[in-house]
Amino acid sequence: MIKIYHNNRCRKSREALNFLIDNNIKHTVIEYLKNPISKQTLINLLDKLNYKPENILRKNEKIWKENFKDKNDFSKENLIDILIKYPKLIERPIVEDDKYAVIARPIDNLKEFFNK
Repeated sequence: MIKIYHNNRCRKSREALNFLIDNNIKHTVIEYLKNPISKQTLINLLDKLNYKPENILRKNEKIWKENFKDKNDFSKENLIDILIKYPKLIERPIVEDDKYAVIARPIDNLKEFFNK
């Protein structure tokens, strides 16, 4: 089953969701800002993406700039904990299937994901 980690306020996230709907792709929407994901779920997503936590970190968000910008000594575990505590810092949207995941921005990333 396809899952989309979605933020309705994000244009790119809405675009990815519309792609799934328009192409009749069965999916589950996870509004991760309303229903925070678990630490293990985030670790699993990172594994499916083949990314480190810093690869999905939105460093231009106010939360990051005000609280973490000047600190450079974060371990992988520290960054995962920060992303769990402040899910707004997670890059979006993320779409996953049973084996893989993709950051679906730009939308071409999502199209390529389904063309595999």
